[in-house]
Amino acid sequence: MVSLKQEPSVGTSTASVKLLPFTPEIDAAWNRYVRDHPSGTFFHLTGWKRVMEKTYSYEPHYYYALRDGRIVGVAPVFLVSDWMTGSRLISLPFATYGGICADDSEIEKALARELEKLAEELKVEYLELRNRTSADLSGYHPISRYSTFTIPLVSDTGALYRSFPKDIRYMIRKGEKAGLSVQHGNEQIEVFYKLLTINLRRLGTPAFPRELFEQLLGEYAEQIDVTVVYKGEEAVAAGMSFFFRDSMQPYYVGSLDEAKTLAANNFLWWELIKRAAKSGCSTFDFGRSKNDSGNFDFKKKWEPRIEALGYQVRLIRCTLLPNVSPANPKFQLATNIWKKLPIGLTRALGPRLVRWFP
Repeated sequence: MVSLKQEPSVGTSTASVKLLPFTPEIDAAWNRYVRDHPSGTFFHLTGWKRVMEKTYSYEPHYYYALRDGRIVGVAPVFLVSDWMTGSRLISLPFATYGGICADDSEIEKALARELEKLAEELKVEYLELRNRTSADLSGYHPISRYSTFTIPLVSDTGALYRSFPKDIRYMIRKGEKAGLSVQHGNEQIEVFYKLLTINLRRLGTPAFPRELFEQLLGEYAEQIDVTVVYKGEEAVAAGMSFFFRDSMQPYYVGSLDEAKTLAANNFLWWELIKRAAKSGCSTFDFGRSKNDSGNFDFKKKWEPRIEALGYQVRLIRCTLLPNVSPANPKFQLATNIWKKLPIGLTRALGPRLVRWFP
């Protein structure tokens, strides 16, 4: 639990616990709680709140639970609205992990009720909690669409390498034999962004705004790593990774079409794993992938621990479970058209469209 110097005087009482809206005064205490809580993630930190506000103009509704002057739970959520899908509350947009962190199930349920009350007042279509593990909440539907992948790390990178399947070791050696090299540093953000947008167009996905990455670096400079793989002078693959507690998670990855021939993606992941191990991390988080997708199969080859993500949705106005992912078959025609557009056009239009798919 995290102590506060002053107890706010507004809020709703639930037994001995007060449920209160976020104010700037509790920013530091909120982040301490998130870092200390087992379910706290990089995305629960208030930096994500500011990045989402400034980049996409989403409306935050952050609540916390207070008992005896101490934070005992947090519930971050955003109101996301557009003409195509209507309004919904999401915890958290563009995040692998989200949902409620609380000291016990009663506080968790109290915070959930507060979010449900807000959802009814705002007349949204649904409330989505992107929990890593399903919460014990009634009236919610599971969304069993995604999994996450992790491997344990040790400081001996030689032992790590030997622990991988032989096919992965072969691809790493192939990249080394191709003469690939790597550079680390946040100053490479422009190179990274170009590769990312190329990759997104290849997938038929709208490009993220350049401002997103500027805001991330502004909020999390010490928790972000930008790594670029080069073939001679040409950048062929790159990734932006997040550090949180004892874990490193590559979150945005991009590459040229020829990266596959060079085994540059395998080489990149191996370089990131080594960087995480040398930084003292005990876990490497490959991140989220849609089940039965190409990314799922790629990550599975590293023989990680695979966890089904416990996302949950409470329907408010709509009657069918939502699927606004660009991977939805309903968007297949648009996806195929997007893949054929000039890269410059996708970079210009993408940031206006991607906010519909948080």
